[in-house]
Amino acid sequence: MKITWYGTASVEIESEGRKILFDPFVQLPGAAHPNSPALFADNDVIFITHGHFDHLYPVPALLAGCGPTVFCGSAAAKTLEKYAEDTDTVCVIRPGMEIPAGPFLVRVYRGKHAEFDFSRKNLREALTPSDQVRHAKNLPFILLANARFPERGETFVYGIEAEGKQILLAGSMNFAPASEETYPDSPDLLVLPYQGLLDLEGRAQEMIDRVHPKRIMLSHFDDAFPPVSRNVDLRGLERLLKERYPGIRTVKPAYRKPVHL
Repeated sequence: MKITWYGTASVEIESEGRKILFDPFVQLPGAAHPNSPALFADNDVIFITHGHFDHLYPVPALLAGCGPTVFCGSAAAKTLEKYAEDTDTVCVIRPGMEIPAGPFLVRVYRGKHAEFDFSRKNLREALTPSDQVRHAKNLPFILLANARFPERGETFVYGIEAEGKQILLAGSMNFAPASEETYPDSPDLLVLPYQGLLDLEGRAQEMIDRVHPKRIMLSHFDDAFPPVSRNVDLRGLERLLKERYPGIRTVKPAYRKPVHL
């Protein structure tokens, strides 16, 4: 099984020649990994974790082109109805569902979106004057897209099974409370989006202790929509993993370079 990271939270999983794609996003000019919708054009099955623009924005263009089957929650589906000409292949899903997709079985779990970090320190680091000047042309799009692509309290975590292995994929750095959702224990891989919180290391520890993954692959740690994003400092996480979880192999994937599971 191959897992390929395309920047932001965009992850493609391939098994037996079939692919499924999660949260496609076309990064903005000046971003760490700029790409185009053509990068996702050959994917015929897409899963969306939640409706924010950095997880959903390219989907209307993909629906107009290759016409993939898109699995998403009701909030994201309502957004697509506004901006896509044809939503016949959009399938509304909910927690508890199991979705066969070729060699994959995808289970839908209730998730929760991470809290945004609006601390002065974080805003000062993210919104440096030089970046605001350099990437000022992105700001109107970011403000408009943020308003038009709401999450509305609906975020999923996906469990993907193939080849006798299990992947647990989150699109935001949070799990639903244990009283609301039970996730599979000891997945072969946890896809961990490392972005958005004041205490990133603390939340990572909570998530790892909750599911005890055998392996971790990071996502969403890159500067995807400057000037209001930045590459996340991973040094604190690296210390945490080395000291507390020395037996868990953690991969910081390279853009478009497959990780084999």
